[in-house]
Amino acid sequence: MTENESKAAAEDLAKRIRLLLDVSIAETGSEPTHSQIATFLQRRGINLSRSRWTYMVNGHRYVRDRLLFEGLAAFFSVDPAFLAGEDDAPMPPRVSAQLDLVRAMRAAKVKSYAARTLGDISPEALKAITRFLDEEVTP
Repeated sequence: MTENESKAAAEDLAKRIRLLLDVSIAETGSEPTHSQIATFLQRRGINLSRSRWTYMVNGHRYVRDRLLFEGLAAFFSVDPAFLAGEDDAPMPPRVSAQLDLVRAMRAAKVKSYAARTLGDISPEALKAITRFLDEEVTP
């Protein structure tokens, strides 16, 4: 694997992990902590240091660890093939179903922030911002 391929694979893994974190937030209301994930994995004999987790989530280094992928997949209740980024691995239905909700939640945060921050914005401008965000959220 070339350096560019490794970098692309690390970024792809990071996107999938962040997606699973977003889905977890949508389902439970909070993001799983490193400690929760590490404890879950430790019970399965898998070690996940904070630094390794950080570079995986941020896409700084590609990890090829089948046991780790299987453990993380079990934690997030997805197929390990999805987490590993295998070409024929479909997006888990549960994850796909939550994507719209995650997008809507993010758009709602932006709308709320815009309304608070812009203060004296005209109703027409606020409606235009809302319309734009709604269009962006729609897949």
